[in-house]
Amino acid sequence: MTDGSNARAAATAFQPGGARLGAADAERRHIAGLLAFVEREAHVSQRILAGELGVALGLVNTYIKRCVKKGLIKVQQIPSRRYAYYLTPSGFAEKSRLTAEYLSWSLSFFRQARTQYSDLFSVAHQRQWKSVVLFGGSDLTEIAILCASEQGVSVAAVFDARIQKSSIFNIPVVASLDMLPAGCDGSIVTGIEDAQVWFEAAVGAFGQANVLAPPMLSVRLDGPRP
Repeated sequence: MTDGSNARAAATAFQPGGARLGAADAERRHIAGLLAFVEREAHVSQRILAGELGVALGLVNTYIKRCVKKGLIKVQQIPSRRYAYYLTPSGFAEKSRLTAEYLSWSLSFFRQARTQYSDLFSVAHQRQWKSVVLFGGSDLTEIAILCASEQGVSVAAVFDARIQKSSIFNIPVVASLDMLPAGCDGSIVTGIEDAQVWFEAAVGAFGQANVLAPPMLSVRLDGPRP
């Protein structure tokens, strides 16, 4: 994406299969991961699940309730006020379906994301940015980190309070804007869920001229929503 990219360009960007990249796609991946993890380990806390999925604890609770309501997971209380989670036959079938769906477009998704983030870091290099902060943790974050190294741009930090990990590919994860490293030149949006919110947070921290976002996120680049 070049400096002249705008909302019209973003509106034409779709995921493989015609689905726009957004919260619904991330939710399906998270639920697939939740079902796969429960299949491997019944006696697991929601906090551990949140760490494995890289989402907030409250979101894991929401996903579990949704899966229980749909008959995908059964919950059984065990001693010490803990719970065990078990997949139902419907849960096994749904896990297989979601896994196949994810694998069917993941390679195309990776190629599209790699192309778009390579373009972004090329722009950052042309602007002589030495280091950037990535706003939002998702599958795109790791792809962006790989693309940054190819363009000679350093990723100073990933900003996302929801991530349980302390680092991604040895890049520190920070939970507060006050913790951002000093001297960064700009920011690149990598959060899939609430991408517009991530973009506007980055604009607040760095100014709109110093924030880049790929077309696949369909972010409005002409200012915040009314």
